[in-house]
Amino acid sequence: MVAEDDTKQAELVRRYLEHEGHTVTVVEDGRTALEQVRHREPDLLVLDVMMPRADGLDVVRILRAEGREVLVMMLTARSTEDDLLLGLDLGADDYVTKPFSPRELVARVRTLLRRNRSPEGPAAADPTPGTAGDKALSVGSLRVDPDRHEVSVGGSPVVCTPGEFRILAAMAAEPDRVFTRQRLLEELHGFDKYISGRTVDVHVMNLRKKIERAPRRPDRLLTVFGVGYKLTDPARTNAKSVRRASS
Repeated sequence: MVAEDDTKQAELVRRYLEHEGHTVTVVEDGRTALEQVRHREPDLLVLDVMMPRADGLDVVRILRAEGREVLVMMLTARSTEDDLLLGLDLGADDYVTKPFSPRELVARVRTLLRRNRSPEGPAAADPTPGTAGDKALSVGSLRVDPDRHEVSVGGSPVVCTPGEFRILAAMAAEPDRVFTRQRLLEELHGFDKYISGRTVDVHVMNLRKKIERAPRRPDRLLTVFGVGYKLTDPARTNAKSVRRASS
C-alpha cells in the first residue's frame, strides 16, 4: 500500500512497484490508510509523513499501539536526523528522504520484504515448542522464534516491530557476543548511506522497554561502552557476580 497525497509521486511509486511484480493500492490520506490496513493488512506500507487527515507519524503511532506489525517505509522531506529517528522510534522500519530515486525505493522495499519473509517449505512448518523441529532461540527466559516471528519473556508475549525483531533474533543466535552498531545496522538495512548508529540506539531503547524489568537499569540487553551491545542471560550474569563476591 502506498499512502501519498501527491498524485504524481504516488503514481510514480505505484508504476515502479508494479513493474517489480507487486500489487499496489494507493490512498491519499492518513485516515484512509488506517482504515485500509485494518481491513486488509498489506505486506508493506509506503507512508508519506506529510498527509491530510492524520500524518504519517500519527499513522505509525496508531498502528503500533494496536499491535499491528505491518512493515512501514516512510517517505519524508524532513531530512534532519532527529525527524528521521522520531519515525523509527514510533515503529517505522525504514525511511526514504525526498527527493528519492524510485529505483532505490524499489530496492529497499525488496530488501525489507526479503528480510521479513519466513522460510518456505517443510522447514517452516509450525513446530511444537520443545520438539526437534523447534528453531526458537532462548537466552534465559527470553525466547525468540524466527519461524513464527514471535518473542516472549517468561512466557509472556512481546510485540516487536520487524526491525526490532531482526536485531533481537541476530543477538539471540549468539548470546554474549558483542555486536557493534555497524553490525546491527547491517541486520536492519544492509549498507545504507542514509542511516547512522543512532538508529540502532533507538531500536535498542525500544527493545529495553519491552524485554527489561527496569529499562533504565538493563540486565539483559547490555551496553558495552565504546563498542556496541550484547544480549545475555541475567540469571547467569547474576550468578557469576555472586561467585566473584564470595571468593
